[in-house]
Amino acid sequence: MAVAHEFKYYRPTRLKEALDLLSSLHDEARLLAGGTDLAVYIKEGLVQPRHVLDIKHIRELEKIKVQADGLFIGANATFSDILDNASIKKSYLLLWEAARSVASVGIRNRATLVGNICSAVPSLDSAPTLLCYEAVVQLMSSKGERTVPISKWFLAPRKTAARPDEIVLGVSLNKPAEKHAGCYLKLGRYEGEDLAQAGLGVLMNDKQEVKLAWCAVGPVPTRSLQIEKLLRGKALTPALIRKSKALVPSEISPITDIRSSQAYRIHMCQIMLERGLQACADRLSGKKVDTLKILGG
Repeated sequence: MAVAHEFKYYRPTRLKEALDLLSSLHDEARLLAGGTDLAVYIKEGLVQPRHVLDIKHIRELEKIKVQADGLFIGANATFSDILDNASIKKSYLLLWEAARSVASVGIRNRATLVGNICSAVPSLDSAPTLLCYEAVVQLMSSKGERTVPISKWFLAPRKTAARPDEIVLGVSLNKPAEKHAGCYLKLGRYEGEDLAQAGLGVLMNDKQEVKLAWCAVGPVPTRSLQIEKLLRGKALTPALIRKSKALVPSEISPITDIRSSQAYRIHMCQIMLERGLQACADRLSGKKVDTLKILGG
């Protein structure tokens, strides 16, 4: 590929070195981890950074920590790293299933979860999962550290709450205390590598509490708070599911684009909601359900 434009490339190996560089370069630098989005943006002229900081060689950002009270995923942890972690599959199945749905094996070997949320495209598969787990984004600049709840992270398409001088260290998820089940449903045009026409994360516990979050059906990923309120504390029945599906059009704001029409997205989101709720209820009861097959994928 021809060079789209010239930029200065940096390859720090320590976090402090990267933070000092970022501080000195002001807002003229872009961070490179997996590069699966940034390389495309540069090639297509969507961004033209004067400086590129390659942070994938910073070992301090590689960690995945599974602890008794939660999970931490470092900035350089790839989707393949998530899929290879047996503890994540056991305790955070919703996250594991979302990782499994991302693009292709080759992309998952490079793409990072943190890079996914920093790209902040409306169809990103990791967002519904993180919203359901009420994750917290951990950031650092040369001035210190701060945290941002994932519910306040996405400001607009491709825009986040990160500041130009900050590096995302990773994302923290609290482990659900109750017996729970989760699933991720992704609607695509075909089997294989494709962006979501719609994505739904469902997290349910044995106290009839449900968390629901969408991607690709609005400018930013979002929780379905009205439907969650309707479902809270109630046994899942056909009548309750019908009422929940009736609320879907008021909870999402899809557009018509090259991948799908608005009407089709709304209709399929209602179907996804019903099947996702049933899949979680079945899993809570001990049944095995492969959500890749729920929508015919």
